[in-house]
Amino acid sequence: MTAFARRPVPITFPRRHPSPPAIPAVRGGFTLVELLIALTLAALLCAIALPFYGEWIADYQVRNNAELLAGTMNIARAEAIKRGRRVNLCKSADGRQCATAGGWEVGYVVHVDADRDGDIDVGEAALRVQAPATLGITIRGNRPVADYVSYTSLGSARLLNGGLQMGTFTVCKSGRPAIDVVLANSGRARLQKTAVTCP
Repeated sequence: MTAFARRPVPITFPRRHPSPPAIPAVRGGFTLVELLIALTLAALLCAIALPFYGEWIADYQVRNNAELLAGTMNIARAEAIKRGRRVNLCKSADGRQCATAGGWEVGYVVHVDADRDGDIDVGEAALRVQAPATLGITIRGNRPVADYVSYTSLGSARLLNGGLQMGTFTVCKSGRPAIDVVLANSGRARLQKTAVTCP
């Protein structure tokens, strides 16, 4: 045996990293007290917000129906100019015949009126039919526009007897401010807010 004895080589293992500290378990859900408080706050917010939301919806319905009527009147005017013929807008519950009673909330129709009699006759095309207004909405025209609006080929509104036609439609919902749709001398329609509360 030699003087230099071979020493055994120690075996080393890679060092293990310490594991991260355990995260404490999070408790899920709510206690009964927390749930009752949340429900009470939600009910309180609903009680405050619902009346305002209802008023906003009613005002939106009034404005939407007023805009729809004004837009339809402007379409009728444009069609009269484009076709070079008289085009009428009349209230109509069925979209096939013009009505002489009731309000405009029943619905209305734009039609060509070649013979200028105010009716939708055979061969006279219905260009646009509007369904009844939202429930609770009323639309009333004053005397010149109570039953119809008639546009000449020049785009001006004229009564069937040739007289100048100007007037105002009042769009209403009970308890809300009315909006007027005003038919001007030019034949154009515009909206006008009012301070009048609908009955």
